Amino acid sequence: MDGQPTAEVIEQIRDIPIYRESLAKGYFPVLDKPEIARGFPDNWMTPRLAAALESGEAEFVLSTGTHHARMQIIRPPYFLLHSYYQLWREHPDIAHTWEAGCRRVSLTTVLATEHVARVNAARRGTVPEPVPALEDRRLDERTCYVNLRLDPALWERADVVRMLAEIRSARQAHPRGWYHLDCSGYHLAHLVRKVGEWGLWDDFPPPASIIHAYEYTPANVRRFLHQHFDCPVIDLFGSTELGYLYYSDRSGTYWPHLDKMSVELQPVAAGSTIYQLIVSSVRNPFMPLIRYRSGDCVRTLDGTPDPAKIAQFCGREKELLSTPHGPVSQGDLDRCVSESSPDIFGYQLQLTGDTEAQLAYTTFHGAPVELAPAAALQQGLAELTGRRCRLAHRTHLPIGKSGKYAWLTTGS
Repeated sequence: MDGQPTAEVIEQIRDIPIYRESLAKGYFPVLDKPEIARGFPDNWMTPRLAAALESGEAEFVLSTGTHHARMQIIRPPYFLLHSYYQLWREHPDIAHTWEAGCRRVSLTTVLATEHVARVNAARRGTVPEPVPALEDRRLDERTCYVNLRLDPALWERADVVRMLAEIRSARQAHPRGWYHLDCSGYHLAHLVRKVGEWGLWDDFPPPASIIHAYEYTPANVRRFLHQHFDCPVIDLFGSTELGYLYYSDRSGTYWPHLDKMSVELQPVAAGSTIYQLIVSSVRNPFMPLIRYRSGDCVRTLDGTPDPAKIAQFCGREKELLSTPHGPVSQGDLDRCVSESSPDIFGYQLQLTGDTEAQLAYTTFHGAPVELAPAAALQQGLAELTGRRCRLAHRTHLPIGKSGKYAWLTTGS
């Protein structure tokens, strides 16, 4: 399925209206989100899909749209969850926690929690409660969601005490006292800081395995988590419409999980070694995506467009920063930050003009970074961005409406 689809794939998409012109020409151009949305859902409708929607084998959902326009898609129920479970079940470092029947505690955006509560209310034919009880936050017999606030930096002691109690209940359900912690890296780091601040470590049982899979996790945050947890900390990369495509091992090396799919890499600009993902996938039988531009960017080990050598998922194409030296990604800025100071927790590059910028940042210990690493960071930022950059220590950075952080903004 590399590049143009195989004969087997063509048979699976032959009746789908959106691909008729490509089938007639014998060539499949890159498929972008606006093209998917144009004429939706008629441009995807087949007798098989109509029957699946009628029977409940397929459903309409929206992509997360964290930092980009949300897109309506059609997929089997629990498509992303099943993709997650398959990877957990097969992962060489954490398969034992799946096989042991660990409960999964999810500590991520409040939007994810609210989605689960809405799904459960819809099943019962009721309206979701403003503050859903734990039973209303269970996705299935194995998974529950614990976060009830938009901004984890603003969790109060009562929030943390409640979440720790819910974590302990998941742990107590297992004969060995094991549980699996699913999280946004940022959310877990905030929890660790608050547990330490309030002396609650005795109430926080260590997980048997950890997956962070909801957003880009900065190197300093990963390092912070590894310092506090003596278990595998695994990253998954995927999307609502595709499922999960890659996983890291416990040492941070990425491996493909391209079940019923393939990946091409195309440079985001001439001469750039930042590549955009072009994915062909028939994993979702109701909406197979052929040469689909996901909007995600990667860097490879040797700078070549070899999908087997992906070393970093470095952000979104729409969020690339144009510089005199070429485009800069979130991952590039993150490398600059983490190499200068391990103390920086959150950060946001704020463009304040054509030639200037400000890096607003927080730290794990709450104090500004020391003078020497601060000077090194300012110099590194100037070289990376081609802008005169100043640093601004903050005690709090605002979180987006999605419950995720933006790394790049315009204005002070």
